Formats: sequence, C-alpha cells, structure tokens
Amino acid sequence: MSNISSVSEFLLLAFTDTRELQLLHFVLFLGIYLAALLGNGLILSAVACNHRLHTPMYFFLLNLALLDVGSISNTVPKAMANALWDTRAISYQGCAAQVFFLFFLFGSEYSLLTVMAYDRYVAICKPLHYWSLLGSRACAQMAAAAWGSGFLYSILHTATTFSLPLCQGNAVDQFFCEIPHILKLSCSDSYLRESQLLIFSAFLTIGCFVFIVLSYIQIFRAVLRMPSSQGRHKAFSTCLPHLAVVSLMVSTGMCSYLKSPSISFPSLDIVIAVLYSVVPPALNPLIYSMRNQELKDAVRKLLQYMLLKHP
Repeated sequence: MSNISSVSEFLLLAFTDTRELQLLHFVLFLGIYLAALLGNGLILSAVACNHRLHTPMYFFLLNLALLDVGSISNTVPKAMANALWDTRAISYQGCAAQVFFLFFLFGSEYSLLTVMAYDRYVAICKPLHYWSLLGSRACAQMAAAAWGSGFLYSILHTATTFSLPLCQGNAVDQFFCEIPHILKLSCSDSYLRESQLLIFSAFLTIGCFVFIVLSYIQIFRAVLRMPSSQGRHKAFSTCLPHLAVVSLMVSTGMCSYLKSPSISFPSLDIVIAVLYSVVPPALNPLIYSMRNQELKDAVRKLLQYMLLKHP
C-alpha cells in the first residue's frame, strides 16, 4: 500500500512536444467539444420542449445525449487544459475519477443502446403491444437499470484497479487515464484480476451486441414484409442511425481494449482512443438527426424560437 500512497499524480501522454502543434490540438479539441455540446444540447432541448417527441424512443435518445455530454466532458477538457498549459500532470484522485466516469458513462451508454434496440424491436415487430410493453414506468425503469448497471460496472473496475500497488513509475501512455495503461504500472500479480474483469466485460459487450444483432434481424425481416414503401422508409429511418451508433461504439471500443500488445504503440493508441472517446459523442447527434424528419423539424422550430426570442 505504500507504493500507492507514493503516487500522488500521473503523467499523461502528450500529443506532441512542439508548442505550435499543442495549440493546434487544443483548437481541434475545442471545436469538437463545442460541436458535441451544441449537437447534444439541441437534442436535449428539442426532446424536452416538444410534446410530440415525448415517446419512448426519444426518451431513450435524451438519455443517450446526456451520456454523450458526460463522456466527452470526462476526457476532453483535461486534454485541452494540458495542451494549452503545456503540462501532462493529473492528480491521483483526478485519474481515479476519470476511470470511474469513463466506465460509468460508457457502460451506461452501451446498456442504453441495448434497451434502444429492444424499443425498436417492439415498435416494428410488435406494434400492437408497444404501449403496454413500453409505458412511461417501464421506460423509466429500463433507463434507471442502464444507468445503474454502468455505475456498478464502474465501481467494480475502479476499485479493483486502484487497489493495486504501483511501482513502475507514474507515466500513463494515453492522453487520459485508461485501465490497460494503469495496469502496466502495477508491480503485483493481482493485476490479473482486473485483466480477467476486462475479458469478462468484453464477453458481456459481445453478448449485448449479439442481442442487438438478433433484434435487428427480426426488425429487418418485419420491415421487408411491409407492403408500404413509406412504412419501410420510416422504419429504416429510425433503425439505421441506432445501428450506426452501436457499430461505431463497439468497433472502436473493442479495438482499444482487445488489440494485441505487439501492435500497441503510442500514436496508434491515441488515434483509437480519440475514435472511441471523442468522435462518437460529437457524431451521434448528426447520425440521429440525419434521417429523422421529426427530430430535424423539432430542432428547426427550437432554433427559430431562440432566434425570434433573441434577435
């Protein structure tokens, strides 16, 4: 335990040592961060203010937007501050908080995406039972279960990781605190417990992904049997964005945590980390609004109201 107390801070991986490039990274991250806040903020406001969007699908989308705001706020502001002030340090407590919120938010988001697949399955394959299966109470319980599972998942990983003695220095080979890189600093064989937890998590992730895929197989079968082309178009417009978000999240996350150590080097690790921690929260609002006319109309009305109210 003395080794743990001796580590009061960690040193994060810098994108570059060149000052001009550090400032460029700050500007790029600032642009992505503001875009994510704007996009998700518009979705939150549009869903909350438009009574026509008070349906299970948009309730879950509102929760997804909240999680996206949290996930990008967990890593990007610290990375921007380090780039702006030319520093690499993060406190031990700050690192633990980053790991906790990383797993909490991503675990909750993945659980929520699984729930959203069930929502689309019931809406398209069992439309007559939709409101009985997905009433307001059921939706609240499923959303709470998604957030709660992420919380428990995060507590388990964070407590296990930060109970390990560290004796391999304090340099983390990533621009934010990430468990695989912290495990490299451990001098105890007990790190195998956390490695096993990560493998178990990967199997859970695959299990949820299989559930989502099976749901969509049933959905596509039902959609292809629809006699109306307009009905097929509406069904695809609500399903394809969700499938795109799931694919983006799973592919980038699995690449980060399951890639072979033999092909792990800092620049590749940073690219993959940006792809799974920074890009999805910024792209999700675009993906969900691109083919969703109801959401686009609600956002347009919201912007018109804001512009007329504050000319």
